[in-house]
Amino acid sequence: MSDAALLQLARAAGLMAEWEDAAGKSHTVAPDALRGLLGALGLPAGSEAQIKESLAAHRHASRTALPPLATAEAGTAVTLPIPPGRYRITTADEELEAEGTAEAAPGGARLTAPATPGYYTLEAGARQMVLAVAPAHGHRITDAVPDGRAWGLTAQLYSLRRGSDQGVGDYAALAGLCAPAAALGADAIAISPVHAQFSADPSRFSPYAPSSRARLDVRHADPGDILGAPFPPPRKLAAELARLEALPLVDWPATARARLALLRDSFTAFRRDGTPEARAAFAAFRAEGGPSLERHARFEALHAAQFAEGRWLWRDWAAPLRDPDSPEVAAFAEEHATEVEYHAFLQWLADRGLGAAQRAATEGGMRIGLIADLAVGVDGGGSDGWGRQAEILQGIEIGAPPDLFNARGQGWGITSFSPQGLRASGFAGFREMLSSALRNAGGVRLDHVLGLRRLWLVPEGATPRDGAYLRYPLDDLLRLVALESHLNKAVVIGEDLGTVPTGFRPKLEKMGLAGMRVLWFERNGARFSQPKRWTPTAVAMTSTHDLATVAGWWEGRDMQWREKLDIQPLETEDNRATERRALWQALRGSGVAQGAPPKRADGAAVADAAAAHIGRSACHLALLPLEDALAAVEQPNLPGTTDQHPNWRRRFEQPVERMLADPAVEHRLKGLARARRAE
Repeated sequence: MSDAALLQLARAAGLMAEWEDAAGKSHTVAPDALRGLLGALGLPAGSEAQIKESLAAHRHASRTALPPLATAEAGTAVTLPIPPGRYRITTADEELEAEGTAEAAPGGARLTAPATPGYYTLEAGARQMVLAVAPAHGHRITDAVPDGRAWGLTAQLYSLRRGSDQGVGDYAALAGLCAPAAALGADAIAISPVHAQFSADPSRFSPYAPSSRARLDVRHADPGDILGAPFPPPRKLAAELARLEALPLVDWPATARARLALLRDSFTAFRRDGTPEARAAFAAFRAEGGPSLERHARFEALHAAQFAEGRWLWRDWAAPLRDPDSPEVAAFAEEHATEVEYHAFLQWLADRGLGAAQRAATEGGMRIGLIADLAVGVDGGGSDGWGRQAEILQGIEIGAPPDLFNARGQGWGITSFSPQGLRASGFAGFREMLSSALRNAGGVRLDHVLGLRRLWLVPEGATPRDGAYLRYPLDDLLRLVALESHLNKAVVIGEDLGTVPTGFRPKLEKMGLAGMRVLWFERNGARFSQPKRWTPTAVAMTSTHDLATVAGWWEGRDMQWREKLDIQPLETEDNRATERRALWQALRGSGVAQGAPPKRADGAAVADAAAAHIGRSACHLALLPLEDALAAVEQPNLPGTTDQHPNWRRRFEQPVERMLADPAVEHRLKGLARARRAE
């Protein structure tokens, strides 16, 4: 079998047969691994004949399958897959924007894109397509905060408490946090992902393995005043919620069951006694959501019915139910219309709650408000995987290749969009996902933003070592991000940590995406870099949800966890002692600390200085995790663990109404605010 033919097919499919690791060492993907991935991508490569047929089929599809959407930059020349000759460009309101003659060019014809960013309809001969015209850059942080000296907080939504028994943080608690944060001068609150989970399976709770990134997590919803007054829980549920509220960690299964039971009761009451205004608002929401919302609601109802019979994964359902557009699915939805309506109702409540939180932020004076978090992928067994099968990679998980910290590589148990599926659908799922994230927010953080350029793919049943990188249409995706950012006047942050290819960060910056500069990683050899040298267009942070808190790092809590769980330590105690001295020297250098380093047990003093330290950064926005605002020693998530460590379960003791008023916390935040003004 010819390796040359195999490599030709791999390149055509976007697979990278060679890649470079963090140490700069080149690696070649084994032929068998390429065959496995090509097969999963629908291009069988088990023999010479299969490779030849797959290559011919791929070339034919590339020539004949004209994309329904193309991207361009405003006011610039662009070559599109259209015939040369006369063309018309109209706006979404069907008003003529431009017309002229497209000149022949390799791959189609060349014309000049409209000068105003937006979505247009392009007609050329018998060809019609959407033209997404991006601005030179998206809505930058300095567009939102011209002084470039903003600060804010990051919050794990589930960790919040409010002055009533909920069992988990909810959108109302988030709204309650916004006012006191804004009063202290915060311009933003970046939150953990609130993507839809699996209502039928309360054991699922990782925010980074959702069912759908286009819908919301209804477990954080609250009935609110849909009946004209707050909806009180029945006595039995009230007792259970009180028990759950008293726990130091979220009991996700029990909490999900209790909250969904409460929401079920509120739905029943709403159908009977809902106010006319609320009924009209729900009807409008459902109409606006259209087929996409209906498809998700149907999936939730179907999933509950199938899971009750032992079939969790939609691929195990009867063939007609695996097709969202089948007559059998339509019949199920008609027969279970009330259940489908219930799941649409839950999405409405979640949307209302998140929208109220954003209003609380902006009405309190925040110039950005909420910053949503967009996970890099979804569980392939979820709503997106079922509803957008042609757009989502099937039979594949994404992850990371072997590296210095994990010799076996990583499989994340999630999947993402297919590059071919993106193009063929006109990037429909990607655009819907962005629109959903920005609907109730002033910004969005793109998890693993490198995924816009490439993702490490692993076939189901294989090990991460048997994976390879798949290329994505970076320019198209960046233009769509910039366009949605511009249209929504929302900032975009790209999580650009780890091994970043040369030239990638400048490309993000050019398009207006802010990177992340995290204290632990801003180094110059053995020394911590001074914050005044950090990238202005990036976001300064002390830590992230996957890393130790400042107090926890200083006190060695992260090392204790690694020892307890027998996880390979990243450093020895002698190394950590040296690092503590280096950090304190940097804190003194930025003028936020003085004297000898605090004792190891005094992590709170270091948290004080670290908050002011990122405040002194050149970055236009500084975000302080609530864990560091409270000088907590425990981190939200310990990568490489599941139930060994209480990932995504920790809650704060104080309710949001009092959390920031604690003298030590208020002192820390005022120190951050003063540092921002001092530069």
